[in-house]
Amino acid sequence: MNAFSLRDGQLHVEALPLTEIAAQYGTPCYVYSRRAITEAWREFAQACAGRQVLICYALKANSNLAIIDLLAREQAGFDIVSAGELRRVIAAGGSASRIVFSGVGKSTQELREALLAGVRCFNVESGAELERLNRVAGEVGRRAPVSLRVNPDVDAGTHPYISTGLRENKFGISHDEALETYRRAASLPNLEVVGIDCHIGSQITSLAPFTAALDKVLELVDRLHEQGISLHHIDLGGGLGIRYDDEEPPSRAALIHAVFERLDAHPRAAQYEALFEFGRSIVGNAGALITRVEYLKQNGERHFAIVDAGMNDLMRPALYEAWHAVQPVTPRAGPPTQFDIVGPVCESGDWLARNRTLCLAEGDLLAVMSAGAYGMAMSSNYNTRPRPPEVLVDGSRAHLIRERETIESLFALERRLPD
Repeated sequence: MNAFSLRDGQLHVEALPLTEIAAQYGTPCYVYSRRAITEAWREFAQACAGRQVLICYALKANSNLAIIDLLAREQAGFDIVSAGELRRVIAAGGSASRIVFSGVGKSTQELREALLAGVRCFNVESGAELERLNRVAGEVGRRAPVSLRVNPDVDAGTHPYISTGLRENKFGISHDEALETYRRAASLPNLEVVGIDCHIGSQITSLAPFTAALDKVLELVDRLHEQGISLHHIDLGGGLGIRYDDEEPPSRAALIHAVFERLDAHPRAAQYEALFEFGRSIVGNAGALITRVEYLKQNGERHFAIVDAGMNDLMRPALYEAWHAVQPVTPRAGPPTQFDIVGPVCESGDWLARNRTLCLAEGDLLAVMSAGAYGMAMSSNYNTRPRPPEVLVDGSRAHLIRERETIESLFALERRLPD
């Protein structure tokens, strides 16, 4: 669904005008559509109906407790990359038994906490992590379920910062070393080999990288079988892209069908449970960042709309040169101007959008679209700026799911020097 639509001259989220949200909660402010989130998850679930599947939500996209709670009610699993995310899932009512623990740098304490919580599986990313996990599992008297994250050296065709499946990336165990690492895992007394994992990147907009990676994984499944190493699941990660501008990613159902077409044709893999880890494709288009124009300014031939949201609120444009659509909340008539939408942070890289043709006045509200993923999750307090509130809209009702930070809260844990 399109969660945001223009009605009666105003941009709405579901049935609620964004002007009302700005009036009640101020700006900048993140706003999400409950219906858009649940419908995106259900598209994946319906495509997997009748199969042995666990669809996990990747918390790194947006880890607000209300969103985790919403997806836990939908019987989602969860993909985490830290002990902090583990605690968020538990605090939001999720079950540790439906959690897969990914991430390249798990600490000893994080492994211990996840073992004691009873997570479903550890996606191990190096031989060194394998040895550490075996040791920690022995210390706490548990047997750790493990899946090795295999790096298939497949180009996801995405931004290099979010490509994770190439040989030069820090993630996973190389395809060439995977068989020997599996042999080692099977020999360790405190580990139980349960699966194989692969994740090649994020914001992938074609099926070819997914199927190429799956083919490499299935080759390895056959070699493992020959070695007498049996698996229970194949975890194919996530990374399905969304539309920010003119991208045309495959549908959720198309991706699932392409995966199962290959799995069904494989004599062993067809018997395994399939796991997926989707984040952006569930929440990305369900959210927007509302911001207000503070000043209009011209430097030479460039026109700037200086807004109250900055790179600390939405990092993606500054970090990736990412493109987000920008829509006036209440469009006005008049001659348009080409603006750079910039924030108040003291950096030239503090911009949200460039070269956008808009008719604007000071005080206007703008909505930075497709900000539900990696928006609030990557925000910071740079320049001692409080992070914005988050609001989840359900029909015509708005639920405050994170309060705006206060300036005082930003230094509450700091201490002055003694006299």
